[in-house]
Amino acid sequence: MIIDPTELKAARDRLSRIQGQIGGIVRMIDEGRDCTDILTQLSAASTALTRAGFSIISTGMAHCANDPEGSDNRAALEKAFMSLA
Repeated sequence: MIIDPTELKAARDRLSRIQGQIGGIVRMIDEGRDCTDILTQLSAASTALTRAGFSIISTGMAHCANDPEGSDNRAALEKAFMSLA
């Protein structure tokens, strides 16, 4: 299923922030920062990544609800949704 990129802008913006977070985590490791600080940032990035995934899936599911022939798409989205759990 193809979704108009404008509908995924919020998820894309979140992914861009996560990309910056990951760069910061790599720098923290390179600088020898405290492991609990690194893990805190890693946890935040992981949560943000999961939320971006849920956002994308929910947008896709909304499209399937309006598509009378969307059962194949729904099955694929359900599988993707379960992979995030």
